[in-house]
Amino acid sequence: MSEVLSESPIYPPKENVKPISQISSLDEYKNLYNFSINHPEEFWAEQAKRLTWFHPWENVLDDDFSEADVAWFSGGKLNVSHNCIDRHLKDKAEKIALIWETDEPGEAKTYTYSQLKHEVCRIANVLKASGVKKGDCVCLYMPMMPELVFSMLACARIGAIHSVVFAGFSAESLRDRIIDCGCKVIVTANESKRGGRCYPLKNIVDKAIQGLTLVEKVFVAKRTLTEIEMQPGRDLWLHEEVQKERRSCPAEWMSSEDPLFILYTSGSTGKPKGLMHTQAGYLLYASMTFEYVFNYHPKDIYFCAADIGWITGHTYLVYGPLSVGATTVLFESTPLYPDPGRYWEVIEKHKVNIFYTSPTAIRAVARFGKDYPAKYDLSSLRVLGSVGEPINPEAWKWFYETIGRGECTLVDTWWQTETGGIMITPLPGVTDMKPGSATLPFFGVNPCLVDDNGLELTENNTNGNLCIKKPWPGMARSIYGDHQRYVETYFTQYPGLYFTGDGCKRDEDGFYWISGRIDDVINVSGHRLGTAEIESSLTSNPLVAEAAVIGIPHQIKGMGICAFIVPSVEASSFSVDEISGTIKQQLRNDIGAFALPDQLQIVKGLPKTRSGKIMRRILRQIAIGEHEDLGNLSTLAEPNVVDDLIKQLKTR
Repeated sequence: MSEVLSESPIYPPKENVKPISQISSLDEYKNLYNFSINHPEEFWAEQAKRLTWFHPWENVLDDDFSEADVAWFSGGKLNVSHNCIDRHLKDKAEKIALIWETDEPGEAKTYTYSQLKHEVCRIANVLKASGVKKGDCVCLYMPMMPELVFSMLACARIGAIHSVVFAGFSAESLRDRIIDCGCKVIVTANESKRGGRCYPLKNIVDKAIQGLTLVEKVFVAKRTLTEIEMQPGRDLWLHEEVQKERRSCPAEWMSSEDPLFILYTSGSTGKPKGLMHTQAGYLLYASMTFEYVFNYHPKDIYFCAADIGWITGHTYLVYGPLSVGATTVLFESTPLYPDPGRYWEVIEKHKVNIFYTSPTAIRAVARFGKDYPAKYDLSSLRVLGSVGEPINPEAWKWFYETIGRGECTLVDTWWQTETGGIMITPLPGVTDMKPGSATLPFFGVNPCLVDDNGLELTENNTNGNLCIKKPWPGMARSIYGDHQRYVETYFTQYPGLYFTGDGCKRDEDGFYWISGRIDDVINVSGHRLGTAEIESSLTSNPLVAEAAVIGIPHQIKGMGICAFIVPSVEASSFSVDEISGTIKQQLRNDIGAFALPDQLQIVKGLPKTRSGKIMRRILRQIAIGEHEDLGNLSTLAEPNVVDDLIKQLKTR
């Protein structure tokens, strides 16, 4: 990291952007930022005027941050769906709210804000007719199709809590999430389409809920013409049910701290965490960060390529853009289908001004050089964004120079599922850009670096553990049904601080450089996977005696998965290929195909301390070829295991 910093060029703010920036100068940013930190209640009370309230709040902030108990805008009443749709209808009824870019090139469908309201209200009435009430949880296991957006906003409209489950998760993972949040109603589709292939979502749902009396209704959107089995009395076609309902549905008055959604993220204990976000604070933070970070203006076309199954899709594809009346692109396909020019074709066709994607996607298309982007007119682009993991400087420069032509602002954003919205980021027309750095904190965000003992590191040119010192409106309020786990996960390691789990360096200018996870969570293509969750799946296989999973650098994904497997006695009659195939199928079934290891090493033993703890640090160094200096191995129960591992991997 230090070598990257010392060689990093500085790209000053674009002169053509300054006149239209939300913030006019770095001095204005600093003044406003300092005010937001020193006078948070005054600052956020003023910002809250961007939302429409049914009833005013009594207190801006009830702060017991050290005890992980925070409430924003207590006493206030509003509705997220109303803020994203109804309040725009007076002057934006015929403005395009949603552009659906389907899997097949050339196929696109648009919805105005007026049409959006009608679709949302009909699904809201379908849910109400099925018995869904305020506070109930609805599981959405769907493709990237408009009905997913409609269903999210329909839940918000009637006060139901939505739990969107990424449509790449297996039946077992889906089942765990359904049980955890007690979903009685599921909305899915017969199939999903992605990259020219179809995936049987309804079949996966059927497997997930087999034997579960909890689930009462399954509504099925028709994405393809493929016939599926429908269980009478439980399964209903969504398109048939919405035709029975009115196009109007009153928006429920929701308290500021009522739950809005649950989004599951992998944890280090093996059990997924259902992060719970609430109404007012989340929407305010989503709205403000969207407008300021992307320098949004009313005529802009905005394209976030993220899947709605992850937090980026929630905040910066749905709630952030729609809360300000923007036009947002919903992308069903992949950057490589039917060829590596798909992103650029979409940008040219819709004259996109703001494009937000992941380093993984950038690296995937960069492999094919500049020929594909050169075929398309990308001159409409003004702002580029990166999200999901730290972006390496090489990918940053390719994105900036090849796609942005050196004329766009590139915002490298750092945030998490837990934070709800962007926390550290450049601001267009204001902040210097340094390839690989997330730069400076957003308003109201008070980051700090601490050492392993929790001592704050106040000097610049410092490496440490990234924490947040004060509450912000977008933060998750709890882990659904397990607040103690929320406290223990985020607030106990460094008392009084929110611990992000990331390592970080602050350079001589006070810019932040995120180095990645320092706990047992691997960020693969923006998908956070707990090593314990993967290891639990592996060791449940009778051919596996022990397993250890680590993250390793990957040219495309940023981080890849490396699994070390010690075979069981039962595996002695199987070949290495047979063991590997069985293990991969197990992971595919338990978690999903995205959890498959990039490297799978069948080994004789694992390095452990005398207390039995697996030394993943040593495995990581061996896996990436840095085994010349492994440090003190005297604490290992069997030091010779390390030599055996090195020899074994060298011979492959």
